[in-house]
Amino acid sequence: MALAARGTLRGAEDGPFPGIIDIYGTGGGLPEYRASLLANHGFATLALAYYGYEDLPKDMKEFHLEYFEEAVNYMLQHSQVKGPGIGLLGISKGGDLCISMASFLKGITATVTINGSVANVGAVLRYKDITIPPLGINRKRIKIDKSGIADIVDVLNNPLEGPDRQSFIPLEKAEGHFLFIVGKDDHNWKSEFFATEASNRLQAHGKEKPVIVCYPGAGHYIEPPFSPMCSASMHLLVGNPVIWGGEPKAHSVAQVDAWQKIQAFFHKHLSGKQCVTGKL
Repeated sequence: MALAARGTLRGAEDGPFPGIIDIYGTGGGLPEYRASLLANHGFATLALAYYGYEDLPKDMKEFHLEYFEEAVNYMLQHSQVKGPGIGLLGISKGGDLCISMASFLKGITATVTINGSVANVGAVLRYKDITIPPLGINRKRIKIDKSGIADIVDVLNNPLEGPDRQSFIPLEKAEGHFLFIVGKDDHNWKSEFFATEASNRLQAHGKEKPVIVCYPGAGHYIEPPFSPMCSASMHLLVGNPVIWGGEPKAHSVAQVDAWQKIQAFFHKHLSGKQCVTGKL
C-alpha cells in the first residue's frame, strides 16, 4: 500500500518547506496534532504511524527500518519539501526509532528526541541483515503505589552492560545533528542517562556534541505548549497504569520552552535560519 495510507503530510499549499517526520510513542495509531502545529510554523511535516493503525502491525513485536526508509524517501522526493535533508522528531519510543533512522538511513540532517532512549526498546528492529534486539527488562523492579499505579523508571536494564549492549543504537553512524529534550522527573525511564550516553558515544567517535536541554520538574510527556500534563495513564507494554512524572508548573514551563527550542533547532539545520526565540 502507499505510504499515504499510514501517514499524513501537513503543510501549506506553497513552498517548498523544511521537512520533518513526526513519530509518537507506544500508544500507536496516528497522532497528528503536533505535526499540524509544526505545519503552522513553516514546516512540511509527515505524521507517521508505525503500529496500531490500519494495515500496520497491531502490536509491538518487530519493526523493519525499510518501512521508515520509505517515509524518508517520500519526504526527500516530495515537491513541497525543501532539501537536501529532512528532520526527525520523536517522543518516547518514537525517539529511539528516530535515532535508529538517523543512524542507518541517508538524508537525515537533524534529529530531535523528547525523552527518548538511545537503546532499542520494546520490539526487535531489523534493517537488511542487521538485527537490534530490544533492551532487557526486569519486571521485579516495578514499584506499585497504594492506588495501583506503577513506577517503572528502573525496569530497563543498563545498555552499557553485558548482552544488553547489543541494544545500544549505533548513533555514531549518523551524519546529522542531534537535540535531546530531557525531563529530569521522567518516570518512564532514565532519559537524562540515555542523553548523556548518546553524547559520550558521539564524541568518542569524533562526532559533533549533541545539544542536551534538561528541564527540572518535567515528566515524560513533554508536549506542545499548554497541553495538559499527563501524570499517569495506561502503558500498553506494561499492562498497568504507570506514573509519567512531572510537577504541573515546571512541566508547563518546560513545554513552552522546549517547543521554541525544537523549532529553532530545525530552522537552524534545515533552513539555515537563526531564530531569536528559542535560540540554541
